[in-house]
Amino acid sequence: MYRILIVDDEPMIRRGLQKLVEQSELPIESLRTAENGVVAMQRIQEERPDFLFTDIRMPKMDGLELCAQIAQMDADIQVVVISGYGDFEYAQKCLSYGVKEYLLKPVNIKKFQQVLEKLILNKSKVSSESFVAVTKLESWATRLEQAVWMLQQEELERILSEIQSELNTYKLKLNRISDIVQEIYTLVHGRLTVRDVYVIQEELKISASLHEEDVWRWFEMSVKGLLQELKSKRKGKQKDPVEEAKQYMEKHLAEEVSLEEVAEFIGLNPSYFSQLFKQNTQETFVQYRTRRRMEKAKKLLQQPHWRITDISGEVGYADHPHFTKTFKKYEGCLPSEYRQRMGIR
Repeated sequence: MYRILIVDDEPMIRRGLQKLVEQSELPIESLRTAENGVVAMQRIQEERPDFLFTDIRMPKMDGLELCAQIAQMDADIQVVVISGYGDFEYAQKCLSYGVKEYLLKPVNIKKFQQVLEKLILNKSKVSSESFVAVTKLESWATRLEQAVWMLQQEELERILSEIQSELNTYKLKLNRISDIVQEIYTLVHGRLTVRDVYVIQEELKISASLHEEDVWRWFEMSVKGLLQELKSKRKGKQKDPVEEAKQYMEKHLAEEVSLEEVAEFIGLNPSYFSQLFKQNTQETFVQYRTRRRMEKAKKLLQQPHWRITDISGEVGYADHPHFTKTFKKYEGCLPSEYRQRMGIR
């Protein structure tokens, strides 16, 4: 199953290429489009494509810059440049960024099919070169699960280090490494859930990353987070960690409570807690804290006996100008203006 991204600022060209892909009878997992390089990079962050077809001349970010950025990612994305006759020199420049093929507009059906066949052949070669046995993944997952279940922190660290060292010998592309560590984590998470003694939190999904270090950091953080969560639950804390964190933050809005402090209170690793919180609330820790502070400030502003300077301290801002600036950014007006809108002088 292949993931394909088509990038062109002309809607008719995008639709035409989509139709050609669909007529190719290629096993497609997803077929997405973008109108320029900026949107294309967003799509790549969301879902790494196997094949990318891009125009040269586009607004905001052209095909040349898009190819350059993809080349820097060291991702296993096979790029095909589609250009007009006058853009041939640009297409030649793209070849220096690892572009596999280029097509001349208007796209010839036969030529398009030939290019697709080449891409599939290249993909199969890459796949055979970066093969990691399923039994190996199963073995790693089993050992990790056992270390987590027995709360063996040092053993867990040792296994994680061993996995990273061994996978590095395979010389894998970034997206392949991401797929493998996600698969291992899914296996570990699933096996812990099946034990059916403690409710393990919802499985985390790795986000698209431009750097290998980010992938390893996510993997270590996620697996260690499972151990921390299990340890916390065995101490008798059965509450949802994110809800518990929200309650703690609500009680301490007037204080400068840090993410690390809240993570320690609920018994989770700070990095794991940060990702878990973002995934559950769709906000970062700081965004959520700011929103709750501003909502509380609005309620207090609706009460005439509260002075604005006192409200500032009540919602955790010792620096009054900082509170005023933050409130205006959040609500679109100054605290005094908000109060006037409420009919309070």
